[in-house]
Amino acid sequence: MKKSSALLFIVSLLSAPSAWAYGTGQSTYPLMEKQHMVSTEITGITSTGGGVGMQGRYTRKMNKQLVLDGGFGLSGGDRSNRIFAGADWEMFPDYMNQPRISVKTSLENAKEFKYRRNILTVAPTVSKGFNFWGEEAYPFASLPFGVQLINETKKYETVANVNLGILGNLPIDGYRKFTASAEVTVDIKDSYTGVFLGLSYPLN
Repeated sequence: MKKSSALLFIVSLLSAPSAWAYGTGQSTYPLMEKQHMVSTEITGITSTGGGVGMQGRYTRKMNKQLVLDGGFGLSGGDRSNRIFAGADWEMFPDYMNQPRISVKTSLENAKEFKYRRNILTVAPTVSKGFNFWGEEAYPFASLPFGVQLINETKKYETVANVNLGILGNLPIDGYRKFTASAEVTVDIKDSYTGVFLGLSYPLN
C-alpha cells in the first residue's frame, strides 16, 4: 500500500458517519519500521449501554518510535457511533530486562447515550515480550485517562479505565503470519467495560 493510499484510508476512517473503535489495539506489537497491518476484531461491551459488534483497524509503524492507527466498525447498544485516530510514542524499547514503555494518545468523536462527545485520552502503556512454551507473545497494560466534552450540554467530564491484553503470532503452521490479540478493558470512571478479540495480517 502506497503512502497516499494509507493517508486516504485514514481520512476515510475519520469521515465515516457510523464508525467506532475500542481498545489499545496492536500498537504495542513489535512491527518493523514502515510495516503496517490490518485487523478485524470482535468486540463485546459488557457495561451499561453495551453490545456485541465487529471492528476493523489499520496500524502502521511510521518510524522507530511512532505507531499510528485508526479504526471503524458496527455494534449494537448505545455506544454504536464512534470514530477515532491514535498515536503511540515509544519512550523506552523492549530490551533485555527492560519493558517497552510508551504513551498512546487518542482523539475520538462519539455518540453515546444520545449525546455526541469529543474525547481526548492519554494512555501510559507498558509491554514486554515473553516466551510461552516456545512461542513469543507480548502482554501489555495501559491506563487510558482523559477528558470529554459533551457537545449538547457544553460540559466536561473526566474518563478513565484499565486495559490488559496480549498479542502474538498464531502458533499454527501455515498461519504464523497472522497475529492474534485478546484485550480486557475495565471501567474506572465514566468509561466502559469490555472484551476484544482480534486477528491481524501484515500488509508487507
